[in-house]
Amino acid sequence: MCRWLAYSGPEIYLEDLIIKPSRSLLVQSRFARENFVENLPGLPDGAFPTNGDGFGVAWYGSRERPGLYRDLRPAWSDKNLVNLAEQIKSGLFLAHLRAAYHGIVQRTNSHPFRHGRWTFQHNGEISGFDRIKRSLQFAVDEALFPCIQGTTDSETAFYLALSLGLDDAPRQAMEQMVGFVEAEMRTAGIQEPFRLTCAFSNGKSLYAIRHATDGKPKTLYYNRTRQGLNEVINDQREAPTGGIILLSEPIDDCPDNWVEVPSGSFVTVRDGQVTVEPFRPAAGPGHMERG
Repeated sequence: MCRWLAYSGPEIYLEDLIIKPSRSLLVQSRFARENFVENLPGLPDGAFPTNGDGFGVAWYGSRERPGLYRDLRPAWSDKNLVNLAEQIKSGLFLAHLRAAYHGIVQRTNSHPFRHGRWTFQHNGEISGFDRIKRSLQFAVDEALFPCIQGTTDSETAFYLALSLGLDDAPRQAMEQMVGFVEAEMRTAGIQEPFRLTCAFSNGKSLYAIRHATDGKPKTLYYNRTRQGLNEVINDQREAPTGGIILLSEPIDDCPDNWVEVPSGSFVTVRDGQVTVEPFRPAAGPGHMERG
């Protein structure tokens, strides 16, 4: 249960999306509108407006490895985030607010996660993760396993995807990862859902997935037009042509500026174009080679 956004396009300041808009990610850290809880043990169904269990931002620049700033504090209480966002320009960045209804609040559990050129952030949950954590992490490649720093289901899913060839075939790797996780859940008798609304990038393309085993995935949108991007940035400057925003919920009050991504979709953003394809988790038992 988190909020996130990701941007790909001509360089802009991070603050243009994270801080300045009327419904910015910073505002959503306290007053999210579309973060709904349903069928989660120990929580009543309904809106979950606060996302204060850590935050992070990853950005791509002139160097091979993306920059990363994460903390365990709420985003609204970190002035360093504001200071960095008003100075850093990037043509591809991801930003995330964490709402941990269970799990440990620590810096290494804050998204985005980074490995090499890849960054990854997630809204959703692998239900019953504690019951299958061992089997999932046992399937992570032996060379990648020591890189897992935190305790979250999200980071484990990221390293499973890397183990399955994320570098070479992103959609297929994610479909295999989700199929494997769902198979492990079935084996363990877990009936609650696996919800995966995530964004990830290798610094060249930006990808996103909207998926849930119960057909009720977390929300995902992208901006419809350049004019809409102008209104979002809310500044005297003209918005750049070809800028694409993916996000959990709109950062303005103009619904017409946004396209909702259908459930069961894989999104690719490249060269200012958005491609939406079906996302089909691998069928069958989903066995992976261990280690």
